[in-house]
Amino acid sequence: MHNNSGIFLGSEIKQGGEDALFHIFPVPFEKSVSYGQGTANGANAIVAASDQLETFDQITGEACKFGIHTHQAIDCRGTPSDVMQRIRAQTEQSAANKKIPFVFGGEHTVSYGAIRGVADAYGEQAIGVVQFDAHADLRDNYEGSPWSHASVMKRVVDDGLMLFQLGVRAISMEEKAIRAELPSQIQYIDALDLCRPIPRHDFVLPANFPEKIYISVDIDALDASVMPATGTPVPGGLAFWQLIDLIQAAARDRQIVGMDLVEFAPISGFHAYDYLAADLAYKMMGIAASSWKLPLP
Repeated sequence: MHNNSGIFLGSEIKQGGEDALFHIFPVPFEKSVSYGQGTANGANAIVAASDQLETFDQITGEACKFGIHTHQAIDCRGTPSDVMQRIRAQTEQSAANKKIPFVFGGEHTVSYGAIRGVADAYGEQAIGVVQFDAHADLRDNYEGSPWSHASVMKRVVDDGLMLFQLGVRAISMEEKAIRAELPSQIQYIDALDLCRPIPRHDFVLPANFPEKIYISVDIDALDASVMPATGTPVPGGLAFWQLIDLIQAAARDRQIVGMDLVEFAPISGFHAYDYLAADLAYKMMGIAASSWKLPLP
């Protein structure tokens, strides 16, 4: 069943109200991509493909019963700082109302605005960021911009938030040095240890990692053979079910209070990748709902 309403799962469910648990914020921001392009189209493609999903997921149940509210796309005109402030304001309001903001990118830069919004709602020391990514994104600036997609997690750690990175397999010497300088703030399990020789499907966050977590998924965390529809695909990455299992592991004994799915760049005619991104988004919602331990409405 097709539905062009611009609502996630719009062919199957009604638009949730302000009391919906999940608040989706499409952010078609694409200013600093440095290789392939098309992330500005990612959010719309994910929402459109969601019409093909079943409301029941065998792994995570029926997350839509908690309510899904798909907002209008955030205005991406103006400077990157302007856009980050708009994202920050919207996600803060959602998180302050004890809802889960879920940003669909757009390039990874948009995560900074969403993370800041959630941190404003809960307090900077109250949340930790769990990043799934092929890249560390810890450069102080890239191609002359501190707002590059390659610098987003440097902005996060500059603000004092704890960061745990999973799946990185493309990293610069500058980024390695930053990790070494901040071992208690930046922890990681790179793809070399996650994906070989036997893929790992489990890990444990450090005991001192905050109880409330923000999940940031750059879709290039997936292996390029699984997800080539991204601006900077890298071989040697995560398999689909491995990523799902690792997100579930991150949510063990933690509460997911914000999320994003970024860097999806749809390829015309290859709708399987659109569907994968939508399915991943819905499974992320199910995992997040489980972390709140709420009874089904």
